Amino acid sequence: MEEGGGVARGEFEWIRQIGRARGGDGVTLGIGDDAALLRPARGMLLAACVDSLVEGTHFLPGTAWRDLGWKALAVNLSDLAAMGARPRWATLALTLPHADPRAFLGVVAGLRRLAAIHDVALVGGDTTRGPLTLTVQALGEVPPKAALRRAGARVGDAIYVSGTPGDAAAGLAIAQGGLRAAAPADARRLRQRLDRPQPRVALGLALRGVASACIDVSDGLAQDLGHVLRAGGVGADLDAGALPASAALRRVVPDARERLALQLAGGDDYELCFTVPPARVARVAAIARRLRLPLSCIGRVRAGRGLRVRDATGRRVALSRAGYDHFA
Repeated sequence: MEEGGGVARGEFEWIRQIGRARGGDGVTLGIGDDAALLRPARGMLLAACVDSLVEGTHFLPGTAWRDLGWKALAVNLSDLAAMGARPRWATLALTLPHADPRAFLGVVAGLRRLAAIHDVALVGGDTTRGPLTLTVQALGEVPPKAALRRAGARVGDAIYVSGTPGDAAAGLAIAQGGLRAAAPADARRLRQRLDRPQPRVALGLALRGVASACIDVSDGLAQDLGHVLRAGGVGADLDAGALPASAALRRVVPDARERLALQLAGGDDYELCFTVPPARVARVAAIARRLRLPLSCIGRVRAGRGLRVRDATGRRVALSRAGYDHFA
């Protein structure tokens, strides 16, 4: 982390504490200088992404510091996963309203916990005073011909989604008082899905050479799948009855139409939505077994444009909204 623009005199000591950590493979020079020096593996392309989390927009006031650090990295690792990239390094820019060592160290602890799981090195960043905001840049590697793209879906491809979309949106609704969970365990599980998403890094790597297109679901399944369809110049039919729902979500939202709205338009899932040619569908089942991760076929790519959602009887389902809009 660069020693400048700090929130307080103690910033430099915080940086020194963070800088004592092991740099990681490929790190020639890490925290403590004006920039990190990194060495990508030979023959690899560098994949780069960046996301900001702003209090009141991307997370609720009072969210635990460790959860904020985890999520700030998780949303970036999810982007790398959608590209089939292996995460390597990350930087953190943290803006705090006032000097708070507990906040700083809590955020870093949460980030580092997830980083350790995926062998990611924290190699730099910045701290400054202002509205509570976390910005993480993540860097990964992918072989030149193996990167997954949004473009690539073709007519006849099967559409899949990982995990159980809608959980995070339900967790947010519970936290905001719009939903009630009769069982505290359900409320905790759904809130954890909001605060500590699990980036599907292993799945992204496994989908190299299998998926024809891929995207991470951050702003709502319908909206993000729409990006894939537009990039490929195709349309799709989605089977609402095939959408997987967790037991907790089913208990908290027993009405199927209300649940469908959360699953299609709710954000913060950070699952992967991907398309697969018919000849490779059997490989998806093998990946699901190996990773012990539900991978559900929820529709089919068709000729034309746009997304059509149908219920179990085949009737069209109208969506009041497709997903989250950052500037709406």
